[in-house]
Amino acid sequence: MRARAAGPGSGEPAVPRCRFEAMIRNGHGEAGGAERPGPGGRRAVRVWCDGCYDMVHYGHSNQLRQARAMGDHLIVGVHTDDDITLTVDGRDTYEEVKQAGRYRECKRTQGVSTTDLVGRMLLVTKAHHSSQEMSSEYREYADSFGKCPGGRNPWTGVSQFLQTSRKIIQFASGKEPQPGEMVIYVAGAFDLFHIGHVDFLEKVHGLAERPYIIAGLHFDQEVNHYKGKNYPIMNLHERTLSVLACRYVSEVVIGAPYSVTAELLDHFKVDLVCHGKTEIMPDKDGSDPYEEPKRRGIFCQIDSGNDLTTDLIVQRIIKNRLEYEARNQKKEAKELAFLEAMRQQEARPERESDCDF
Repeated sequence: MRARAAGPGSGEPAVPRCRFEAMIRNGHGEAGGAERPGPGGRRAVRVWCDGCYDMVHYGHSNQLRQARAMGDHLIVGVHTDDDITLTVDGRDTYEEVKQAGRYRECKRTQGVSTTDLVGRMLLVTKAHHSSQEMSSEYREYADSFGKCPGGRNPWTGVSQFLQTSRKIIQFASGKEPQPGEMVIYVAGAFDLFHIGHVDFLEKVHGLAERPYIIAGLHFDQEVNHYKGKNYPIMNLHERTLSVLACRYVSEVVIGAPYSVTAELLDHFKVDLVCHGKTEIMPDKDGSDPYEEPKRRGIFCQIDSGNDLTTDLIVQRIIKNRLEYEARNQKKEAKELAFLEAMRQQEARPERESDCDF
């Protein structure tokens, strides 16, 4: 994934874009706060990366993780739209830093893009769920939405997500609960992981001096049962990486049972179970999924103070469908023009070299 420079534009983001410090994994250093010297007292290396970061997903988190590993202090710039790579006069926006030898690129996370997520919301299909085959309608979308008349763009286009153990390890903290830590369990879909989720987890994190938060993620079919429509928008594997990227989360249960059972509480030695202010849907047999932690007196509800929900994000996307499609095509055309300019620039030294003989 490329770092991106600020550009003009006035499109309203699908979600508020802020608080990136909460999206940096525990094991990859702290974000925010005072800048610290580098190892051995050397001058700290400051890294800058920027972008639109509309509907922040685990691909963005992976970019920030890679950027953070390049230095000691990460600064993130958030600009107004997806307009990238070229200035108004057609120049590469990173030309000066490239000439100075100070430009690096983060490796793109294959299989995720804002374009793809928008398509899932608009088509209202379940093709993206982990056990579903891709429908012909969704396949047609995937083949066409990420293209302008000039061809296919490797940045904007839709690609298939492939989960690997290496991806999980890159995002996971790898830490087990230590003596004196309070084990707190939260569960849900955590779909389109957004700032509302982050605010909730931050409040949960603040309940203890030394918290160890375990997030249980429900299977796609379970989420679809209580949410309906084509939810979840992100499948279980994608949601796992999104939640693991949050600094407040220590561990994730992939495919957690909907009801919080005695076996789960005993296995993880859970001290406290938390849920937000959203409605608690009964289990398939009509029982309260939090009956056991309530019986033990270890259940509490937390008000995050943030009213943003996954449903609200989807409603914004559907309401502005034509604007998003037009913006995507414009962005696609500009990026393809940039790629062609880069090819010509790379080919120029070879032509000049041929003239020397």
